[in-house]
Amino acid sequence: MSKSIYHLFCQLILTALIIAGCSQEIKMNEDLKDLEEQREQMVQRQITARGVKDPEVIKVMRRVPRHLFVPEDQVKYAYRDEPRPIGEGQTISQPYIVAFMTEQLELKPGDRVLEIGTGSGYQSAVLACLVDSVFTIEIIPELAERAQKLLADLNYDNVVVKEGDGYIGWEEKGPFDAIIVTAAPPRIPPPLLEQLKIGGRMVLPVGEYFQELVVVSKNQTGLEMKNVLPVRFVPMTGEVRK
Repeated sequence: MSKSIYHLFCQLILTALIIAGCSQEIKMNEDLKDLEEQREQMVQRQITARGVKDPEVIKVMRRVPRHLFVPEDQVKYAYRDEPRPIGEGQTISQPYIVAFMTEQLELKPGDRVLEIGTGSGYQSAVLACLVDSVFTIEIIPELAERAQKLLADLNYDNVVVKEGDGYIGWEEKGPFDAIIVTAAPPRIPPPLLEQLKIGGRMVLPVGEYFQELVVVSKNQTGLEMKNVLPVRFVPMTGEVRK
């Protein structure tokens, strides 16, 4: 093969690689734009249309990339109006429920929040955009490890993940301004009530087959509890079942 033909051959190969690379980049950009459009539709049709009004919560729901918190085979379903499986028999909550529960906490920027049930880390990421620090507990080791790595990779530096039993809370990090529970105990865990600050709020599903989302307010005179929504969450496991 002559030098001129060889150089021409190399140029053709290089051109083909550049074109392939550009095509792949264009497709990735199109896919990303499509996911962003799906996220915007999620906010409009599933969240604000159902009455979530807190502008900061709405802003965060537009911002956090939910599709990164589901398995690869679930990405195309990430912004649907439903929970999706994340492995280990667990699910990522319906977008509306994430927004609604977050709004019910009435969070402030300097708050310290305890989350029970890290799951994929999506709710942790939403909280992290709204408060000073998030302490989250996951009882399933594989999920705890996966969420910890993902949250770190996405630079949610104010989230601390712990593998453990959420029923007993995280006493050494408390008390907390707010507590959110994303798995349903049959009754409200007393340790969590103790770790909630006076003036704080807790949101959690309570019940077995029939569950109610309960908002707990702690004040100087005691506790106020209000059922706000029928829900269906995976059951809390661990000590609560003993």
